[in-house]
Amino acid sequence: MYVRKRRRPVSEINVVPYIDVMLVLLIIFMVTAPLISQGVKVDLPKASANPIEQEDNPPIIASVDVKGRYFLNVGDDQESPLGQEDLAALVQAQLQKDPNTPVVVKGDGQVAYNEVIQLMVLLQGAGVPSVGLMTDPVEPE
Repeated sequence: MYVRKRRRPVSEINVVPYIDVMLVLLIIFMVTAPLISQGVKVDLPKASANPIEQEDNPPIIASVDVKGRYFLNVGDDQESPLGQEDLAALVQAQLQKDPNTPVVVKGDGQVAYNEVIQLMVLLQGAGVPSVGLMTDPVEPE
């Protein structure tokens, strides 16, 4: 007569399927993550709103007013608005003279966000490697 031994139930969890699922999800996230990011690349400051130190060469300041007109602090007539082509040509000429000249965008507080972005895209097309954003300091109360 056979004496049958009772088998104990296995109380261990098989983690191999979980590892496989995790690796598949990791690959999916690695493939889709670069596709999600959109927009204009801006070099953000590493410090919290400290003023930029003044260098020997003054920065190029590209401004946009409430009406969406563009201005530049370079050229003969700095008070008259510029077209997109004129602004890009002036910025390119200035950067050819001195490639290390910093470029700063100055937007009116009431201007639409899209207008500032369009100015940044225009500057990027003119060959500007990075753009700073100009703000007014907050008045202490």
